[in-house]
Amino acid sequence: MLITSDFIIEKAKKENYGIGCFINYNLETVLATAQAAVEMRSPIIIGISEFTIAYTGVHTIAKIVKSIAENQAVSIPIALHLDHGRSLESVKAALEAGFTSIQIDGSHLPFEKNIDLTQKVIRHCHQKKIWVEGELGAIYGGHGDSGVFKGDVPLVKPEEVLEYIEQTEVDMLAPALGTIHGKFKNEKIHFDLIKKIKLVTDIPLVLHGASGLPNDEITRAVKEGVTKVNIGTETKNLFVDSIKDTLKKHPEVNGPRSLMTPTVEAIKKMIKEKIKMLGSANKI
Repeated sequence: MLITSDFIIEKAKKENYGIGCFINYNLETVLATAQAAVEMRSPIIIGISEFTIAYTGVHTIAKIVKSIAENQAVSIPIALHLDHGRSLESVKAALEAGFTSIQIDGSHLPFEKNIDLTQKVIRHCHQKKIWVEGELGAIYGGHGDSGVFKGDVPLVKPEEVLEYIEQTEVDMLAPALGTIHGKFKNEKIHFDLIKKIKLVTDIPLVLHGASGLPNDEITRAVKEGVTKVNIGTETKNLFVDSIKDTLKKHPEVNGPRSLMTPTVEAIKKMIKEKIKMLGSANKI
């Protein structure tokens, strides 16, 4: 069932477990994510980026998620989340299409302009009782990227956190904690930043770029105050690798279902492992 993210996040924060925001790209990844959630009896958040929206159309991908949530995962709380929305216009389009959770990412802007953009989005979303996630400190990279990040990994400035939260009234915060979108050898969580942030605010924290991190680091981050954990690169890479593997082992495959079924199963297995790691299994 499709619901707003506040119900999912508030329960997880209260009970101190993590919620996976699994970034999805198409019908197959949504199927795999929903099936994993059903089998693990876990609430989930399905994240959709503006890049996917540009590829599928905002109404098309929203209807795919809504249909699966209301038919194949009717007993599972699922939020449909706009990942890294960059403008008020894209937020409005997502809400009109049926998204039930929003991230506005103004982290690439100067601090005051980030606040201004976030304020505008929050005023619009709160009228519709939709929670908003803001981002502070740019989190670089992209889903599927890998290697060694060149230069310093951006980190949030703790002294800006309280001002940002007070001026925007944001519901969730994604601070730059030393992670990068993708899988990079030189990324790590700065746990001291989590502690400093928790001293000034109790709103739910979001960890982006979790695909390149060891499980024990993610588990520790959840214990220390992170509630929502975004995972995208592992799904994206696994989708492609599984197709390549199937074609290599079975070059005779000539049907979409024969090609995609192993891919769905591979992604579902991975997501079930992430759900277990985050502690959200059997939390519905």
